[in-house]
Amino acid sequence: MAHSSRVFFPDSFLSAMCETLPDSAAFDAFIAISQQPLRRSLRVNTLKISVDDFLRQVEPYNWALTPIPWCEEGFWIAREDADDLPLGSTAEHLSGLFYIQEASSMLPVSALFDAAPEAHCVMDVAAAPGSKTTQMAAKMGNQGAILANEYSASRVKVLHANLSRCGVSNTALTHFDGRVFGPALPECFDAILLDAPCSGEGVIRKDSDALRNWTPESTQEIAATQRDLIDSAFHALKPGGTLIYSTCTLNQIENQQVVAWLLARYPAAVEVLPLDGLFAGAERALTAEGYLHVFPQIFDSEGFFVARLRKTASVPPMEKPGYKVGKLPFSPLSRKLSDEISAAARQSGLEWDASLNLWQRDKELWLFPATIEPLLGRVRFSRIGLKLAETFPKGYRWQHEAVVALACPTAANSVALTEEEAEEWYRGRDIYPQAALPRDEVIVTWQQQPIGLAKKVSNRLKNNYPRELVRDGKLFKA
Repeated sequence: MAHSSRVFFPDSFLSAMCETLPDSAAFDAFIAISQQPLRRSLRVNTLKISVDDFLRQVEPYNWALTPIPWCEEGFWIAREDADDLPLGSTAEHLSGLFYIQEASSMLPVSALFDAAPEAHCVMDVAAAPGSKTTQMAAKMGNQGAILANEYSASRVKVLHANLSRCGVSNTALTHFDGRVFGPALPECFDAILLDAPCSGEGVIRKDSDALRNWTPESTQEIAATQRDLIDSAFHALKPGGTLIYSTCTLNQIENQQVVAWLLARYPAAVEVLPLDGLFAGAERALTAEGYLHVFPQIFDSEGFFVARLRKTASVPPMEKPGYKVGKLPFSPLSRKLSDEISAAARQSGLEWDASLNLWQRDKELWLFPATIEPLLGRVRFSRIGLKLAETFPKGYRWQHEAVVALACPTAANSVALTEEEAEEWYRGRDIYPQAALPRDEVIVTWQQQPIGLAKKVSNRLKNNYPRELVRDGKLFKA
């Protein structure tokens, strides 16, 4: 792919890189790699399948998968059929077995759980489209809770769609400017990931126009916002907690200098946890302070920056927020009613553990992560946990996202589709199944994964795959 002539480098950016890189050889290597297309990479979603089982399942496709050193679930992928079939249209992607994620963006979550493997209440300050949130959920085995915040309203929907596809059940979504969390939720989180909005200098291999609007002044403005965000995140962190600050940019103003500002502001309350031992080869991107400053030429990836900090003591609180949260429109269910609904769900092949509690809003039943409940009423959530069902006089209408997250693929009411039937399912069409149907309502599965719930109507299965997810074009394998 020859897009070398189209990569746009402002002169002042090149001057800044000259000063940042150690020598002219490193600068030449940076310019050369920036002209080359980015390697594709994916991360196996261990909420749905083990890495070994995934590798066995895709073996017939002849995908060339190369392990990513800093993420045991991550692989660079080369495919001969890539032009034929987008990775996002493969069966394994549609059923949430993997997430298409750039290799270096897997670093922050790896760094976080390396330091805080037991983190139970976690925040992702800038979460969309969901690559890091889904990676966190997998690391946590869907236990505990992740507050996943996204400032951009249009991207909250994309975030939810990705969480749903991957079977994530332990998230609560908010839609705020990240500056609110320090004042609103002081000392609430075991660990926080701030993958900060940035000037995006590291993504030029994916977007040759990424630097079209770049100016030295704009990086200063962005850094001012980043300082506000890291300050807010630091206040929301419990003493003893871990904070990851990361960006996909390359200049020191938005990276080292933002962290240096926090260290200077709270010298007695923050320490750097060096990243030299995170993976074999980490020293190649290590800064003097112990951060990872990943230039694209080092690992043939996007550019990235990661700093890992520990909060060692409380700091003076921020001014309380002035907004009103409003009354929570949900109420928790009684033990008796919860037991009845759980029993009905089990009959339909859906099960969950004590990490999720039932709440009701009008005719809707929701499963909230128990760990998030202390935060209810302190900030306004746009979506919490999983929508389990809608109640109606004859029982419950189980929801697609709950089926994907909770259904047992070997339940008594499950039906394995053929490849052709599964394709029809993803296209939103009704299915005339070859297999005998055990019940009037069945969990449909493909490759041992639940992909939806369908009702029998005479000799067909009525398709209720969500309309916004319906696919056209080529699907599955060539």
